[in-house]
Amino acid sequence: MPKLSLYNRDGEQVDEIEVQAGIFEAPFKQGALHQTAVSQAANRRQGTASSKDRSEVRGGGSKPWPQKGTGRARHGSIRSPIWVGGGVTFGPHPRDFGTKVPKKMRRAALKSALSDKVKEGKLLVVNDFAIDTPQTKKMVALLAKLKVSGGALIVSDQPDLNVIKAARNLPRVKTILARQLNVLDILTYNYLVMSKAAIEQVEEVFGG
Repeated sequence: MPKLSLYNRDGEQVDEIEVQAGIFEAPFKQGALHQTAVSQAANRRQGTASSKDRSEVRGGGSKPWPQKGTGRARHGSIRSPIWVGGGVTFGPHPRDFGTKVPKKMRRAALKSALSDKVKEGKLLVVNDFAIDTPQTKKMVALLAKLKVSGGALIVSDQPDLNVIKAARNLPRVKTILARQLNVLDILTYNYLVMSKAAIEQVEEVFGG
C-alpha cells in the first residue's frame, strides 16, 4: 500500500499513513477526467440568461406608418429586431446546461485526480487543522508552514466554522467536506490539503 506523509500544524512531518492504492495510485484516465470535469462545470451554470423576441416586447401593435405613399421603407412593427428597442433574434433563453456522467466514470475520474495530486506531491495530509479562532492570518500561517502556493483546496471530514471563516477571505483557497470532494475542484486548485480523518472518510466512501 502507498504511504503519504503526515504533517502537523507546524508543517513538520510526524508520521506516515498507509492509503488505498485503488484510490491514490489509480491509473490515469484522461477521457473520464475530461468528461467529468466538463459535466460538472456545465452543471454549475445557472442558465438564466434571457432575452425577448418580437412577440414578447411591449408595444408595436399597430403599423408605424402606411405601407405606401410615405417614401419610407415599409414596416409592420416598431418591435421588429431591426428597430432599436425591438426584439432579439435568436437570443438566449433560460435553459438547463446540465449533463450526466455514469457513476463509474465519475469515480474513476476522482481517483485519477487524487492519484495525480499524489504523484505531483501536491496532496498534503495534516493531523487536523485545529484553528481555535476564525482568523485569516492563522490559515495563512498554516498554509505557509506547509509550503502551499498557487491556491489550495482544504478538505475536512466535518464542518468546522473556524476553518471555514479563516479561509473564506483568501481568494485562492476553498474549504469543502470529504463527501463533497469532486474532480473540478481538485483540478482547479494547485494543492489539496486534507485532514487525516478526511482521508479515512474518502477511503470509506470510494474504497473497495
